[in-house]
Amino acid sequence: MKKIIFTLAIASFIWSCKTGTTNSKKEEVNVAIDLVNVKEDKVKVTIDAPTFTSQTTTFFIPKTVPGTYSEDDYGRFIEDFKALDASGNGLRVTKLDKNSYKIEEANKLAKVTYLVNDSFDTEGGGAYGQTEDVFSPAGTNIIAGENFMLNTHGFVGYFEGKTETPYILTITHPENLLGVSAMVDLDNSNTKDVFHSSKYATLVEMPLMYSKPDFTTFMVDDMEIIISVYSPTGRYTAKDITPYMETMMSAQKKFLGKFNATKKYAILLYLSTMENDAKGFGALEHPTSTTVVMPERMELEQLREQLKDIVSHEFFHIVTPLTVHSNEIQYFDFNNPQMSEHLWMYEGVTEYFANLFQINQGLIDETEFYERMADKIQQSKRMNDKMSFTKMSKNVLKDPYKDQYINVYQKGALIAMCVDILIRENSNGQKGILNLMQDLSNEFGTKKAFKDEELFGTITKFTYPAVGEFLNKYVAGETPIPYEEYFAKMGVTPAKIEVDGNPFLKGGQIPYITVDQSTKEIIIIPSIELNAFMTNLGLKGGDRILAVNGTKYNLDNIYDLVIGSMGWKDGEPITIKIKRDGNEQEIKGTIVMPKEQQEGYQSTDNSKKAIREAWLKG
Repeated sequence: MKKIIFTLAIASFIWSCKTGTTNSKKEEVNVAIDLVNVKEDKVKVTIDAPTFTSQTTTFFIPKTVPGTYSEDDYGRFIEDFKALDASGNGLRVTKLDKNSYKIEEANKLAKVTYLVNDSFDTEGGGAYGQTEDVFSPAGTNIIAGENFMLNTHGFVGYFEGKTETPYILTITHPENLLGVSAMVDLDNSNTKDVFHSSKYATLVEMPLMYSKPDFTTFMVDDMEIIISVYSPTGRYTAKDITPYMETMMSAQKKFLGKFNATKKYAILLYLSTMENDAKGFGALEHPTSTTVVMPERMELEQLREQLKDIVSHEFFHIVTPLTVHSNEIQYFDFNNPQMSEHLWMYEGVTEYFANLFQINQGLIDETEFYERMADKIQQSKRMNDKMSFTKMSKNVLKDPYKDQYINVYQKGALIAMCVDILIRENSNGQKGILNLMQDLSNEFGTKKAFKDEELFGTITKFTYPAVGEFLNKYVAGETPIPYEEYFAKMGVTPAKIEVDGNPFLKGGQIPYITVDQSTKEIIIIPSIELNAFMTNLGLKGGDRILAVNGTKYNLDNIYDLVIGSMGWKDGEPITIKIKRDGNEQEIKGTIVMPKEQQEGYQSTDNSKKAIREAWLKG
């Protein structure tokens, strides 16, 4: 999973295989989802039950799903749950908690039915008695006749003891909507799709998105990529982003080399209006697809850049945990999850690869790579830098550890970088962390899991004692990592670097603007030292910003202004309409982006150029 942090607000793995229960019978669980007869923004689900010989059974909706590292209680979006016999008579049902229903006379059970509410509508509202939102890419959307985001774990539950039973999923839908996924539709009609899944855990790794057809396909070697886009206002199409995705994914495949990948990979991109809509931006990985939620308001160049980073992150999950993973992942329990100690690898190595491959394949230069790593160091130091990463990972669903989860994308990636550097140093540049992951893949693979407590020993066996010492001291231990020591091994030293700031946020944190709640007008904060962007245009404290380049702005779309400004460039023309001392006026000029000094790194030791090139260019 990849979450994105925007500058004004935080815009809020796992491959599941076997569960702990088995069933020797090969009966099918037939699921029907009706996307045609949507009433009050609710979708009806009907599940034909397999045979039960017991007097009772329990039906579950997931509490937690792979990749989210949070307890989201998808059962809170379920209502009007019924258990019926073959004659349509109701059986006694007891709701045990938010996510489970006990059914009496299970030997008579023919089917269960229920209604599903979507999660996108509740974000930020604390609906259904819970204040924490579902991370949008793991959520659900229901807009009758227009869009359905079907993360299947939000619509389909499972019976106790029947998770290994094959599932047949039938979806009826409006003829004008196309369902896109990595699954193969077994029905040729224009209003019904039928999919087969070997078991429940496989089904919930197969998201679908229904919308008016807007998709592209292309091949990367022998892998078919399909990109489906839902843009509510039609601002963007799949063709707008496909060339950039093709370049990026081709580079990823080249970087990964002999790692096996799926034959079909689906990217489902939902663009949010942010008004009673999804607000958690980022993506959630699956073995053959990724769901992505981004704001439709972003400028196209920004959108492409963000997609490059977050989709590449999700795709690299092919390496870990989709290939290399622990028992906790192999036998994932959706309602009583036991978490693994090794988020530093599942998310950290993945995030590191999402950056390393870009310099390796020439998509970014050395300076930008160092800037990215320096930014991760600064972000990680705002977290608890002394907390054991393995302990945090094992307890990530609990306080105080869950608040540190976001650090997997910062310190987790830095841990991977340091391991990479150590391997390069000890092998004289001949090997790196990608070689380690290939060795682990050969040792374990998709069907064989490792034991959490044995991973460090296995990594040491495949690498060097120095790597094992690092993992025990800085990952399992509570000692902060001395990053400068590791950069120095590659001839890289600290330096002050100049980067573009945000016109409306100092240091990405302190705002230059506020809002008049009575009028919703955006105001430049009085008595604040203005930046170069504002002084160049002659703006003053107390000015009210009414419009920029012909677009009106106020409290309702302030995110548009702040997010949009992230894509502005020096020298571009700009027109700002303001109100000063009660009088409206228009200011025309050119953009001067504010510059900020921050801690960074640069290569200085040419005697280590060869090993540095091996690290960055492989």
